[in-house]
Amino acid sequence: MLFRSFITLVEIIGGILSNSLALISDAIHNLSDTLALLLAWIAHKVGKRRPDRRKTFGYQRFEILSAFVNASVLTAVSIYLIYESVVRFITPEPVESGLMLIVALIGLVANLISMIFLHRDSKHSLNVRAAYIHLLGDTLSSVAVVVGALLIRISGLLWIDPLLTLLISLVIIRQAWQILKESTDILMQGSPSHIDLEEIRKSLEQIPGILNIHHVHCWQLLDRQVHFEAHVETDCNMDLHESGQLVTTISALLRENFRIGHTTLQIEFQNCKDQELIHSKGIS
Repeated sequence: MLFRSFITLVEIIGGILSNSLALISDAIHNLSDTLALLLAWIAHKVGKRRPDRRKTFGYQRFEILSAFVNASVLTAVSIYLIYESVVRFITPEPVESGLMLIVALIGLVANLISMIFLHRDSKHSLNVRAAYIHLLGDTLSSVAVVVGALLIRISGLLWIDPLLTLLISLVIIRQAWQILKESTDILMQGSPSHIDLEEIRKSLEQIPGILNIHHVHCWQLLDRQVHFEAHVETDCNMDLHESGQLVTTISALLRENFRIGHTTLQIEFQNCKDQELIHSKGIS
């Protein structure tokens, strides 16, 4: 990680000295993956802290918050680079293509070395495979900058630099937007995309003893941890033991069929007047 951070710094300095926006955008592209790895490591450390009275869910959601902040910053920087590239299309500026080429080659070699180290483990680990794919994108970006530097040096066409900047910035925004969308959904406690609440209701109402399911809430605490809570109306006045068995049955069905790992259920008998699936008057 320190190695990639150093290379990113070299690219940023090289981009400033050579007046190459493409080199700076390539550095930002590398920085995005470096920050993602760093924030994932920090979140992993922070997430190990035990829950307390102020943070009863613990600190695992720090990973989602950090992803949101990271993606927001990258999007803002990329939009600025797009603006600068448009300005340079209108008013071209000279680029020191020799220095641009040297620094771009350094970035390319660094990405290739990182890919070589990760290649073997990428076949056995999903997380390493994801990092490997990001590195592949960084490497292709570096190749584009190297080719661009060569073309500028040979042809003198200055619009190549802002064109590369525009393309790389759009790639970063596309990646960041997906992270922003997913992290926002989680922070807003939206239902996961794979969850169909109507299907869940139909499945649960087929269980003997259940009259209906209402006042449902379903959200993600983390990207892989889904919570579900609901009121369960029974067709008879169950005792405590029977209602406990019903909760166990419901929890097992939700876990096996819908990948829901945490359930909170309120067993009722002729109690709620409002039996809508989603409580329209707010949280219940």
